[in-house]
Amino acid sequence: MSTPTRQVRALMAHVPAAPHGALPQRRAGATGALSVPVAGMELCPEETAAALFEVYSDEYGVPDMTTDTLYDLLGAALFKLGPAGLLEVTKAFSGLESAEFPEVGACRRYAYRLAVASWYEGARARPMTAGEAAVALYLSDAYRQHQLDAPTARRAPLLVSRSIRQGAALVPIETLTRLGDAMVGEFAAPAPTCVTPGVTAASGPGVTGGGWLYRQALPDWHRRRWCFDLMRADTRQPSPLVVRLDGGAYAVGATPPAGPDGTWARTLRAGW
Repeated sequence: MSTPTRQVRALMAHVPAAPHGALPQRRAGATGALSVPVAGMELCPEETAAALFEVYSDEYGVPDMTTDTLYDLLGAALFKLGPAGLLEVTKAFSGLESAEFPEVGACRRYAYRLAVASWYEGARARPMTAGEAAVALYLSDAYRQHQLDAPTARRAPLLVSRSIRQGAALVPIETLTRLGDAMVGEFAAPAPTCVTPGVTAASGPGVTGGGWLYRQALPDWHRRRWCFDLMRADTRQPSPLVVRLDGGAYAVGATPPAGPDGTWARTLRAGW
């Protein structure tokens, strides 16, 4: 066990943690390719995207749309289309390019999100945010023994993915989320218009939620910056799911298949 790992575990021993649950089984329909359970059917992501496209409008294209809202939209679309209509619109939708039509790309991303959310029985899942994955990478042993080298990291996605899982195992998931939010606040939030009492240069602009724990667990600014930039920019690096069980406990899930564009894009904020 490395010295940084021992230090993190000693620090986390003083952090209260909510109970964690055992990772549930994947749904029977989600053991292979991703699918979305709705109205007694298992829709593939392309069918889901085609149905969403039928009811899509600009008012739905907001970053903070909840998964429940997406399910409601999908249910409304299926009620309108019926099985025969779904087959017809899916055939037409499959011929549309995401790069040419932004709404098509948005619906495919929403469909992927719904499929990932329903991957486990009795739970909801979501991809790690850029901040959560960056914190996990920071806490891991990856690239501690030599100069941080982004091109090397990009050539070793499996190593980075294993490192993210190793780092995530060192802290309670609720703490990982809190630290991830603080890292997003430091490196992605707009610069403050005034100096806030208690916010130092070491904690970064706008970082108030992380506080003492953030500075103690992740003291190296250069490593924080490098990990965050890599996780936000390099979408070829896989990262695992965060799983919320119906009883309220959390667990780190499996690494899902890549998204509709073949990457693992990570958002700045959690999308439940």
